[in-house]
Amino acid sequence: MAEKKSGIDQALIRDLANILNDTDLTEIEVEQEDMRIRVSRAGTTQYVQAPIAAPAAYAAPAAVAAAPAAAAPAGNTRNPDNVVSAPMVGTAYLAPAPGAAAFIQVGATVKEGQTLLIIEAMKTMNQIPAPKSGTVTEILVQDGRPVEYGEALVVIE
Repeated sequence: MAEKKSGIDQALIRDLANILNDTDLTEIEVEQEDMRIRVSRAGTTQYVQAPIAAPAAYAAPAAVAAAPAAAAPAGNTRNPDNVVSAPMVGTAYLAPAPGAAAFIQVGATVKEGQTLLIIEAMKTMNQIPAPKSGTVTEILVQDGRPVEYGEALVVIE
């Protein structure tokens, strides 16, 4: 019979903290068997040894009903100061929950700090705030689709 490890793997925590610094994530969580470690920029680290359940809100979406992302015209010369880029890799959600109204629409006026969308990374929902006030002219991602670090998400002018 294998003996359970009683201490926290400090090297793993250091590696997770380095990933936070390298990717600008706000929080990262790792699960292995009955152990979960979460490292957050807010300064909280958790070590949980208990059964873990997937979050209900986005555990297994049956279908994604979303309008296609606005197609960028060929040769588009967007001002990079107006583009909101993904600060992490994950899955983009345009609404706070399946079936709920979207955070933003094309033509909507947003204020600095207002939530534009959510990116789920490592089972953590990360709100993506508007970096400035303005009008949403394009939404470049689709609901429930993966996004890459640095990918253009929204244009605010």
